[in-house]
Order: sequence, then C-alpha cells, then structure tokens
Amino acid sequence: MTPVGPGRDPWAALLAPLVQAGVGPGTLAAVRAVPRDRFLPAAARPAAWEDRALPIGCGQTCSQPLMVAVVTEALEITGGERALEVGAGSGYQAAVLRAAGVATVVAIEWWPQLAARARATLSALGVTGVEVRLGDGGPGAPDRAPFDCVVVSAAAPAVPRPLLGQLAPGGRLCCPVTAAADLEQLWRVRRRADGGLTWDDLGPCRFVPLRGAFGQAPATRRGEAGAGVPEAEAP
Repeated sequence: MTPVGPGRDPWAALLAPLVQAGVGPGTLAAVRAVPRDRFLPAAARPAAWEDRALPIGCGQTCSQPLMVAVVTEALEITGGERALEVGAGSGYQAAVLRAAGVATVVAIEWWPQLAARARATLSALGVTGVEVRLGDGGPGAPDRAPFDCVVVSAAAPAVPRPLLGQLAPGGRLCCPVTAAADLEQLWRVRRRADGGLTWDDLGPCRFVPLRGAFGQAPATRRGEAGAGVPEAEAP
C-alpha cells in the first residue's frame, strides 16, 4: 500500500504498485482515466488512492486497483470487444474496461442498491456503452452473447458453464476460483478457434464470494435458500 501524504500526487500513489508489478502502459492509461474515488461511498473516498479493496456496501468491495489492472491486462484488449462482467459492484471495473478500449459492457449485479448506484455513477461520469443489469450473473447474458471478454468479479466454486458457452472464438474469460477456505486462484480461459479451451493459472487472488445459482452459497436477495449449485467447469 502506498500512502498519500500532503502534497503527494494521488495518481502516483495509485499507479506505483501497478508499475512495480509490470502492468503495461495501455492498462495504466485506462486505470488513470477512471477516477476511482467517484465509485466509492463518501466514507471510503479518503482511501481511494490506496492499492486495496474498499467497502461499497452490501458486504461487497471495489476491487484492489492492482487486481483490476491484472484482470484488464489478462483480457488482452485490442479495441472494439464486447464484454460481460459478472458482479458489477460499483461499476469501476466496467469503466476501466471501457477506458481500455472495450466497445460495450453488459455488467450484471446481484444487489439492487449497488446496481442503481453503479448506473448513477457511470451516467454522472459520462461513461457510455455500459449496461448495468440486476440479477444473477452466473447464467450470463445469452441475449447479448457471444462475448470477446468475460470478467467474473467474485470468487466461484468453479467457472460457471454458461459463461464458457457465451465466449466467442478467440475470447478470453477471467474468473477467480475458490482453491481453499482462505485462497482463490485467478484463471484465464481462452476459447480456441477449434472450440476447445485453454486454461492459464494467473496466481492467487482475493475476491468476495459470487452470489446466485453458481455461487458459493446460492440464495435469493431475500435470503431464501437456493435450489443447489448447477454443474460448472473447473480446470
């Protein structure tokens, strides 16, 4: 974590860990283009320039900037991609994807309060091309598929099978998968031209649990018991 002291450029503090980790210039520019503080509740904004996840309500977080950058870079964005995000949260990751060159993002959020706030923030900042939907993101958005990029911004027991089915040839998916009680692994899945899948382990990570039918503990927004975990994919 890089503290922001008096007279210190907050952007320098935010970007320093990313530069140290070897994040490329295109992704750095995308992160630099998105004011993270605007995606946070007032109480969390003083810490917006620190490289750590911050609470946004409903037990959810705005992801660590380094992790947002790692995911964005792993998607190998070249411009014009159609993207799906499962777990929109504050809308921050979706905004960074747009800044990186993604053409459109369908971002699905489980919690109504967060979905409404994300829409309002994106609109206030003039971020276009992002559709924030309310619902269970595990089944994806078949009406908008296929997608060139898919981001799951919450840890799942395995990569939800519907998301793999909505990945276009050559498409890339990033998803944190629970490896142990206190550890997740970030996986990138690539759809090959022959229809097969290539799995890359991008290392340990930390995310909040995925909600819904493909999540850690299926439940409705009213806290009612779910019907079980459908079949999903693991590397």
